[in-house]
Amino acid sequence: MTIFVGNLPFSATEQEIVEAFAEYGEVKSVKIPTDRESGRPRGFAFVEMDEASETKAIEELDGATWNNRELRVNKAEPRNDSRGGGGGGGGGNRGGGGGGGGRRY
Repeated sequence: MTIFVGNLPFSATEQEIVEAFAEYGEVKSVKIPTDRESGRPRGFAFVEMDEASETKAIEELDGATWNNRELRVNKAEPRNDSRGGGGGGGGGNRGGGGGGGGRRY
C-alpha cells in the first residue's frame, strides 16, 4: 500500500523519510517527486509499506510536527488521469504557401 506524505520540508531526504516511517514497519520504497523545470523536490512524497504498517504510520504521523512542519499523512489515492487525451490539433489551413525563399534556379 502507498501513503501520501504532504507538507514535507523541501530539504527532506529519502533516508530521513525511511527512518521516520521504519518505526511503524518495513518501508518498501520512498518516492519524492521533483519539479520538472527546476528539479527541486515538490514538498511531498509517497511511501510504500504493507497495509498493517501503513495504518499505524498514518494514525501516528498525520498532523505530527517534523522539522517545524505539520505533516499531512494519508492513504494515497490512485491518480485519476483526467487531464484529457492527446490534443486534437490538426485541422485548419494555417498559413499561406511559401514565398520560395528568394532562390532562383
